Amino acid sequence: MTGLRGRILRPSTIPARDRGGNARTIPLVTSTIGSTSFLSGITTFGPGASIPLHFHNCEESVFLLEGVATAEIDGVAYDLEVGDMSFIPTGVPHRFINASATDEMRILWTYGSIDADRTIVATGETRRIDEEHRTPNVLRP
Repeated sequence: MTGLRGRILRPSTIPARDRGGNARTIPLVTSTIGSTSFLSGITTFGPGASIPLHFHNCEESVFLLEGVATAEIDGVAYDLEVGDMSFIPTGVPHRFINASATDEMRILWTYGSIDADRTIVATGETRRIDEEHRTPNVLRP
C-alpha cells in the first residue's frame, strides 16, 4: 500500500491554463495529486485554433470529447469526430487542429509517463508537461 488515496477531479472547478494560440488546458491527473506513472488533462481549442507540431518522450493518447478536429500525425492528416481516439508513439510529430471556424473543440489527453515532455518541432524547445500544469482542485475524502 502506498498511503495515497484516490481522488475525484472536477474539471469545472480547475482553472484553465492558457496554452497560447487560443488553446486552454485543465490539468487532471498529475504528480501534484500523487500520480507516479501517467498524466492526463483536457485541452479546449477555440474556433480554428491549433497548437504547433510537436512530439513527446513517451506515448500519448487523445480522445475527442467535443467538436470536430484534424489530427496531423507523422505528416498524415486525419479527420476526427467526437468519440475518436488516437495513439501516438514516442517521438512521432503531431498536432491537433480545431476544424471548426465557429465552435470549440475539446480533447482529453493521456501521457504514458509522469516525466512526459513536449518538444516543438519548429524551435526544438522542450518543456516538461508537469511544469505547465500545477495544483488541480480535487475532492479529498
